[in-house]
Amino acid sequence: MKFENYKILIIVLLSAFCQQRLNVFAEDAEPSRTAERIFENDPLTRDANVGVLVVDAETGEIIDSYRERHLLPTASTMKVITTATALELLGGDYRWSTFLETDGTIENGILHGDLYIRGTGDPTLGSQKIGDKAFLRKWVKAIKEQGITQIDGAVIADMSAFDNGDALNGGWLWEDAGNYYGMGVFSLNYLDNTMNIVLRSRAIGTIADVVSTEPKVDGVQFENHIRCTEITYDGAYVHGVPFDDKRVLTGSVPSNLGTFGVKGDIPNPGLLLARHFEGALEQSGVKVKQQATFIKVLPPHSKKRTLLYEHTSPALREVVKETNIHSNNLYAEAVFRTLGLERGNKKSYEPASILHSRAVVEQCWRQRGVNWGTTIQIDGCGLAPQNGVAPNMFVGLLKYMRGCNAYSDFYDSLPVAGESGTIRTFLYGTRLQGKVHAKSGSIAHLRAYTGYIERGNGKQWIFSIVVNNGNGKGKVVQKTIERYLLAITE
Repeated sequence: MKFENYKILIIVLLSAFCQQRLNVFAEDAEPSRTAERIFENDPLTRDANVGVLVVDAETGEIIDSYRERHLLPTASTMKVITTATALELLGGDYRWSTFLETDGTIENGILHGDLYIRGTGDPTLGSQKIGDKAFLRKWVKAIKEQGITQIDGAVIADMSAFDNGDALNGGWLWEDAGNYYGMGVFSLNYLDNTMNIVLRSRAIGTIADVVSTEPKVDGVQFENHIRCTEITYDGAYVHGVPFDDKRVLTGSVPSNLGTFGVKGDIPNPGLLLARHFEGALEQSGVKVKQQATFIKVLPPHSKKRTLLYEHTSPALREVVKETNIHSNNLYAEAVFRTLGLERGNKKSYEPASILHSRAVVEQCWRQRGVNWGTTIQIDGCGLAPQNGVAPNMFVGLLKYMRGCNAYSDFYDSLPVAGESGTIRTFLYGTRLQGKVHAKSGSIAHLRAYTGYIERGNGKQWIFSIVVNNGNGKGKVVQKTIERYLLAITE
């Protein structure tokens, strides 16, 4: 080998050695391994699937990390992605509209034609959470102000804006579908899409009686298997799918308890709204000739309609706040589906689908430089167990939100540790109470938290923690997460 070649070889070897040393120094300079130490040494979490990332919000400096690129189930922390996307793309002032329309004509006080309620996804109509609870009176007043005293047609719920084949997310478990937290989501939502099923508990070993429902839903049928047992908690479940009036009741309840309620979904909230509106019109003296009904899809060659009244929802920032603070699945899914309706790249005759919504969310964050990577999004609320997000994606998104116009609305929507919402018991009584603004996520064997830590003097950290399949109950695993946050912020 020529001398010049030896020189080249020596240079290459020295360069590799120096680079190795630089890497060693870089590793030595890396942040503390607090997460690794705590989660691997705790018997509750050492065999769990854990991901952690904590960074300085201003500089992006990594404070601590542990498997931060691992794709993990998210539970309700998925709502962070949904609500942040909506605030970024639609703005906090965005409002849903629900339209009262007719395809007929008004002559001598008679509406010759049908009266339509056309929805665009508003989750607050008749909601017990936020919104105008007396809106039906305003709708009746608007119709009477048109001089209408009789309707020859019917009150029709137009539910065509969303793809009704997606009313129930296909990624949800059967045990969740039909419960109050796993209800269908439509372009017309009403009364939180929730009915209270009143049961009467009897002697041990008997089947509980179904007494009534509130609201009353005509046509609903129950296949009841709820058994009265020695348990001391509510173990009853409701199963069913949208537009089907049959509901299967399973599980157990305490015996000899008297009457009590189990919450389930309303099979067709649009139709129930049309019926209630028809009843309100009749009570006010406006006669309606035909029975209320609904349409899922616009029929071909539909008649042109005339707008009679437009109802607007509370602002999006209020809906997002309810969504994140109380982890409201209906609100989250309505926001998610609205993204597909408002921003989806779809043909004009297609209703908005879940695929449209997913595409809008992914495009939003890829365009903004957030590491979407191999993120798997099935729904908007986090109920689907197939959802998967890495902690570094959550942290990147929260860092972006900190610098955008929607930050104030987004930050205000997050519950406060030890004080509000779903994290009112989290870090309660510790020095971090009131200093952590975060969204929590919890399903069986999973605890997750994503948000901001106020460090004082205007400094802020961003964090994301997921513990999946911890060896213990969720509340116990929560204590390990609290111990970690207290240790890293010492």
